[in-house]
Amino acid sequence: MNQASANQQRLMARAKAVIPGGVSSPVRAFGSVGGTPVFVARAEGNRVFDIDGTDYVDLVCSWGPALLGHAHPTVVGAVQAAAAQGLSFGAPTSAEVDLATLIRERVPAAERVRFVSTGTEATMTAIRLARGATDRPLIVKFAGLYHGHSDALLAAAGSGLATAGLPGSAGVTEATAAETIVLPYNDVAALEETFVTHGERVAAVITEAVPANMGVVPPAPGFNEAIRRVTTEHGALMIFDEVMTGFRVGPAGWWGVEAGVENPTYTPDIFTFGKVVGGGMPLAALGGRAGIMELLAPVGPVYQAGTLSGNPLATAAGIATLQLADDHVYDLVNRRSKEVQDAVGAALTQAGVPHVLQNAGNLFSVFFRDEPVRNYDDAKAQDTAAFAAFFHAMLDGGVALPPSAFEAWFLSAAHDDEAMQRISDALPAAAAAAAAAR
Repeated sequence: MNQASANQQRLMARAKAVIPGGVSSPVRAFGSVGGTPVFVARAEGNRVFDIDGTDYVDLVCSWGPALLGHAHPTVVGAVQAAAAQGLSFGAPTSAEVDLATLIRERVPAAERVRFVSTGTEATMTAIRLARGATDRPLIVKFAGLYHGHSDALLAAAGSGLATAGLPGSAGVTEATAAETIVLPYNDVAALEETFVTHGERVAAVITEAVPANMGVVPPAPGFNEAIRRVTTEHGALMIFDEVMTGFRVGPAGWWGVEAGVENPTYTPDIFTFGKVVGGGMPLAALGGRAGIMELLAPVGPVYQAGTLSGNPLATAAGIATLQLADDHVYDLVNRRSKEVQDAVGAALTQAGVPHVLQNAGNLFSVFFRDEPVRNYDDAKAQDTAAFAAFFHAMLDGGVALPPSAFEAWFLSAAHDDEAMQRISDALPAAAAAAAAAR
């Protein structure tokens, strides 16, 4: 296991004295891989630098937003220029209009866009909007898919084909969880049976465009189309969570990749966006059909508000990022992602480590098991100890991976040949460590 420096250990001790667990988001604590987390001081291009000055090739990319690489000079310049005009106004700005227009140009089905500050806030608002639009109480989600930490979406899977959810966190009441039905992912029969039983009370089905919070688990062919068909038949809405995939796996996110933009094979009612859309700043959005979106206040009766929503620094970063994210950027990130996937697969195969690589465009993850992963139960049936050993050996080799076996890996347009060589050089020792941990 990577041995944290004395500076890192001292800072973690200080952090735990003032911050629960020493971190502001749980996965950062290294709980699933062990050891002391790396405290990052700065980032540039494809690298992050810790408080000791050690640099790592970064395959986390701020969990997605750094599509162009860290501290891209154009994005930083746009934020600096915006900051010079004021940090927040609590009033409309032209930048909000410009960013919403860019989103709609890429995703025409997002006819109206409302900005919020986090992906959790976007999905929470989408759920409220769906209930307001349909006057129905129930939400359907899929086990293992993460839509933020709002109460209704932290329900854990119950037993049986379709049951009322059970609270997945202390502080979530049984009554709240009971309004969420949790189904196995990629199971059309379970979805159809649920609507036969509960269809008149279901407001919406929410799904990640491609699940990436249990590792990358692509939808089975036709699964997203089936959600659209079933919800339409029963008068429910389809909420498409593209917080992770939106504008990262392609110009129009996974919807553009899978359904197409010009003549889409399916169109959700509501999209949620985050990560890339804010260029690394705290910004997220929901968008959808005008008739639904205009149920939001001040036009309609569904209330949502946020003092910092559409923050001028965040919108400046989002505009700059989307303007720079052209076909060349996506082609480059896709190519680099394929190179890393091939190198990881070759190293693990050489070391005799059972593994499955799964991807959705440039988004991918490695499961330490023999069989493909189609749902949450499959994802949980992997060798997490092997991943932990692999993770720490890569860190020792100067490569920072997501500190969990249940997360996606990210690359950027800044991952150059030198970065790729460091990844390649670190892989044999990491694969050997994984083999030894089995």
